[in-house]
Amino acid sequence: MALRDELWASIEDVYAAILDHPFIHGLTDGTLPREAFRHYVVQDSHYLRDYARALAVCAAKAPDEATTVQFAQDAAGAIAAERSLHEGFMVDFGSSVADATATEPVLPSTRAYVSYLMATVHNGSFAEGVAAVLPCYWIYARVGDALLAKGSPDELYGRWIATYGAEEFQETVRAVLDLVDRIGEDLSAGERARMLEHFATTARYEWMFWDAAWRGERWPV
Repeated sequence: MALRDELWASIEDVYAAILDHPFIHGLTDGTLPREAFRHYVVQDSHYLRDYARALAVCAAKAPDEATTVQFAQDAAGAIAAERSLHEGFMVDFGSSVADATATEPVLPSTRAYVSYLMATVHNGSFAEGVAAVLPCYWIYARVGDALLAKGSPDELYGRWIATYGAEEFQETVRAVLDLVDRIGEDLSAGERARMLEHFATTARYEWMFWDAAWRGERWPV
């Protein structure tokens, strides 16, 4: 079995729960409360800065120059996504990403997710780091593709769906999945097991991230 297939099989239930989440349903039927989406955008802006750093660590640990370039470009792309997509959304909310992230804290689910990412990419092997960053690529691509045909009556949510369902993003994710299969050719059983663990963990954090926005998560004390 190709490594990508083994990884995805391990999170089929998580992905099903994501597609069934009211936040995701609310994007396509237009019923998602604006405040829930704003919560998501602000926390995602916090998250993406550290995600870009995690990709940069993967670039530094990459076994060859082509893979270094691949992850370095994706790290730059994550920053660009924050500055363009999120800034556009925040303008619609009468604010800006810079103002929101300067005044609104990183909340528990975001903090937990990025802390796990950074610990894994710094302390684990290159393969383990790739497994940890992969759900943010792959789940967004799958969700974007699944929602693209449905669209949304809300222009704001339609814009989000179009970004992640777009062929350009899908192509980026296919390149990472090709890399994952190449990694899988030479893995020990132990490292394969660690990749599966990290992949499943950060996939669960993806569900938690959307759920936190839906719930309006705040620090309890």
